[in-house]
Amino acid sequence: MNCPKCGAQLMTNATFCGACGHRLSATETQPMNQGGHSINIDQDSRGQGRGYSYEVLHQPSFSLAVLQLQAEQAIQAEAGAMVSMSANVELQSQMKGGLFGAIKRAAGGESAFMSTFTARGGPGEVTLAPGAPGDVAAIELAGQPFFVQSSSYLAGDASLTVDTKWGGAKSFFSGEGLFVLMVQGQGLLLVSSFGAIHRKRLRAGERYVVDTGHLVAWEGTTQYTLRKAASGFFRSMMSGEGIVAEFTGPGELLIQTRNLAALAGLLKPFFPGQGGGGGGFISNLGG
Repeated sequence: MNCPKCGAQLMTNATFCGACGHRLSATETQPMNQGGHSINIDQDSRGQGRGYSYEVLHQPSFSLAVLQLQAEQAIQAEAGAMVSMSANVELQSQMKGGLFGAIKRAAGGESAFMSTFTARGGPGEVTLAPGAPGDVAAIELAGQPFFVQSSSYLAGDASLTVDTKWGGAKSFFSGEGLFVLMVQGQGLLLVSSFGAIHRKRLRAGERYVVDTGHLVAWEGTTQYTLRKAASGFFRSMMSGEGIVAEFTGPGELLIQTRNLAALAGLLKPFFPGQGGGGGGFISNLGG
């Protein structure tokens, strides 16, 4: 099992974490069953944080995150994620991490800006949603490093550290640029998916392969490498799969059941100027 605070692997019958010194409670020292999960996702999709409460509605296809902020409390979100808010909620957008941080975010396919919502003069409500249909998971972070595919970050506790990490070719996820987000701290993290979220728990040393277009997030305890889906370039292309990520446990992965890039590929022939012999049905709607 892993430390609930830093994510490091624990020795059998350990009473404290050798990596961060966290003393384990009786419930934390109970062995995890094979089908268990170490990512703490609120099963009822509701909870409380420092100065706010939250609830995720309309799951799993058209999820909406509803956050109730106490007076002068704030929540941080990806730019463009807002659906609605109370009139007394103040919205501020800023370049997270300064100019260099904004450049890294933009290069990774994200907005260069982050939004901060603060309730002024009294309680306020903010609702957030991702751009594509799908689910939203409310994750309670306890200090462990956590990685999120750039387009899956939705919002989080204002105290969380969200850093865009350069990983070279290792983190070249198809359609996702050369960057992933590393999130650390304690508090709420909201991640979104295209489709539903499937959880996969890996034992120590267990290997598992995921199409890069289906990745949402994973624990920092896992190791991963990128490779072709099949041996040889021709076989890989004929399989219909491109680059895949091979993970090695221990740790847990969050996988989305649909691939936005694959959907775009299916729709491409129906748009004018994109091939498909005459532009498809959209160009013919006018007769």
